[in-house]
Amino acid sequence: MKKIMGVDYGDARTGIAISDLLCSIVGSTTVIHSRRDDKTIAEIQKLIAENMVGEIVCGLPKNMDGTEGPRAEVCRAFAEQLKEATGLPVALWDERRTTVEAHNILSEHNYHGKKRKNTVDAVAASLILEGYLNFKKRS
Repeated sequence: MKKIMGVDYGDARTGIAISDLLCSIVGSTTVIHSRRDDKTIAEIQKLIAENMVGEIVCGLPKNMDGTEGPRAEVCRAFAEQLKEATGLPVALWDERRTTVEAHNILSEHNYHGKKRKNTVDAVAASLILEGYLNFKKRS
């Protein structure tokens, strides 16, 4: 069985979460610090190889009313690049409120300042992956 990778794509930091082998929970997280898509994709490819990933889910930022703005277009384009570079199926997942939830979780655990900045994207990626895993279980 292959693992599933959750991606919270950002301009400077991209959060990554990888499921356990049973694809039931989030197993590990990391953050890729890069402003260049080629470098980010290369890091993701390395993580895919190291972790036996067979599927990717990328967060798709939608507005609260369900419409898509310019940021969603950027994320769709990145997901397409990922699909081409890895040859893996890439799903898009509505990530509304994941960053807000991630900040709330980190506040509850006293993560502030630089510590929070370096963690929030990984937590957001975990929430994206968690939502997708729960959806797959129900389907």
